[in-house]
Amino acid sequence: MSLAMEQEQSKHHGRFTEAHFGQRVDQLLPLLHPELSRARAQKLIQAGHLLVAGKPVTQVSHVIRSEQDYALTIPEAAPLNVAPEDIPLTIVHEDDALIVIDKPAGMVVHPAAGHESGTLVNALLHHCKGSLSGIGGVARPGIVHRIDKDTSGLLVIAKTDAAHQALAEQFADHSISRNYAAIVVGQPIPPKGTVTGNIGRSPHDRKKMAIVGEGKGKHAVTHYELLRPLKGASLLRCTLDTGRTHQIRVHMASKGHPLLGDPVYGRIGGKINTLLKNINFTRQALHAETLGFIHPVSQKSAQFSSEYPADFKELLTQLSVK
Repeated sequence: MSLAMEQEQSKHHGRFTEAHFGQRVDQLLPLLHPELSRARAQKLIQAGHLLVAGKPVTQVSHVIRSEQDYALTIPEAAPLNVAPEDIPLTIVHEDDALIVIDKPAGMVVHPAAGHESGTLVNALLHHCKGSLSGIGGVARPGIVHRIDKDTSGLLVIAKTDAAHQALAEQFADHSISRNYAAIVVGQPIPPKGTVTGNIGRSPHDRKKMAIVGEGKGKHAVTHYELLRPLKGASLLRCTLDTGRTHQIRVHMASKGHPLLGDPVYGRIGGKINTLLKNINFTRQALHAETLGFIHPVSQKSAQFSSEYPADFKELLTQLSVK
């Protein structure tokens, strides 16, 4: 449903003054109305919901050059065309602003082609009912970040627009604390280090991500630390400065230490491959173990942790050095 079709929710009136001269309207509106993200402001402008001096302004690059009154209409969020489903959720924490979920491996976060149902969003729509973020113009759980389908562990989801905006800003400035447990092939040398390298679509396979050259892709930084040597493998703690698609999987594979069970970046043979088949471990060995952020309402530090799931524990047991 387009923004123009949405039901009107509220109008905001204000005045652009000399202090705003030379600034773009898509930059000013989020400053004047903190509940708006810049992306949301741009959509509202493009859809004709901003009047300046009584006339529609639809160019996001419009620059303020004189003192003028403005009126901004913020429509009611349109319903998301996804069916709520009564799917059990492991809830680590929940309040009026947000919910922290311990996602099982195998669950897709957001519906997409081939995964229209059974996703975390389907489950959240049922669980949260009317308490949904509409920050993107659509009533939906505020998916601020994602983890891969076959990665287990912690996710925070916003239930209000204000919480969504506050959490998104923390992800953008890399102040969110995220630690992952990863089981990789071999033992990295040195046992503690940092992997950097821009990540973008592989030029050879568009379904894969890869480290790409300067000026391409997105900046990515992964810190790793050896926690326990294993038979032919290692248990690592990986800490993210950035959150790019498949970041840990790509970075560790680039070091020659792909994640066990990774069907895209870590195909291996030998005894470990046999072991994975014997215990039916069919996913990348990656678990989002801890998550920390500043709570958008209390402004206090919130820290959450998740135990290793059963399949991860079994793999560790099988690989443990006697």
